Amino acid sequence: MDGTLTMKKAEVCELIKQIGIIPAIRVSSAEDAHFAADTVTKGGIPIVEITMTVPEAVELISHLVKHHQKMVVGAGTVLDTETARRCVDAGASFLTAPGHNLEVLEFAAKAEVAILPGALTPTEVVDAWQAGADLVKVFPCAAVGGDKYIKFLKLALPQIPLIAAGGVTQQTAANFIVAGACALGIGTDLIPADAIERRETDRIKELAHRFLGFVKDARQRLAPPKEAQAPTKSDFSKLDKRPRPM
Repeated sequence: MDGTLTMKKAEVCELIKQIGIIPAIRVSSAEDAHFAADTVTKGGIPIVEITMTVPEAVELISHLVKHHQKMVVGAGTVLDTETARRCVDAGASFLTAPGHNLEVLEFAAKAEVAILPGALTPTEVVDAWQAGADLVKVFPCAAVGGDKYIKFLKLALPQIPLIAAGGVTQQTAANFIVAGACALGIGTDLIPADAIERRETDRIKELAHRFLGFVKDARQRLAPPKEAQAPTKSDFSKLDKRPRPM
């Protein structure tokens, strides 16, 4: 994968699962959004979601795609097909929103672009999945039970890959992964507004490293224990060479 422009939908989804974090950039200017996207990528998270609430968001997506080839750029808060079309034309690799619009899902399928619609209730999660979602963003998680809610959803719907979003913090990130989330949608807890305002590059990069660490550690906790290896012939030969009692 040489860059965003050459990545297929399946590759985008696989990268999101691999990294485990989607930074949601929701700021008041395109300049601030550019700084946030560039800095979090340098911190080790080459995925950014530019929400449509950012001024000139579509133009920014186009700029990032052209000038940051190793950055996977997605569009957030995509609520209608016209916005979806503009974002895809600008080069967005994935589309997401707090809820799900069937027409946007159908458009994404035809355009062969990854779609990560939002849902909250089990019914909404199933509806989004059956309508063609690649991953389903459960939003807002923290308001309905946090990681325990994700755990219950995964128990009932193990086949649906869930992204936990809305209220993910340093204290809760690992718990969401352990509960079954394949990735986390994180906003200001990863990219604080004051850090953007003060252009605190090192602070944002440190937060990126921390959240990546939380995901890694949680996945290690989920990994099955290694099976004990059966003794080999050499092991028995070593036993045979022990000094025998007189």
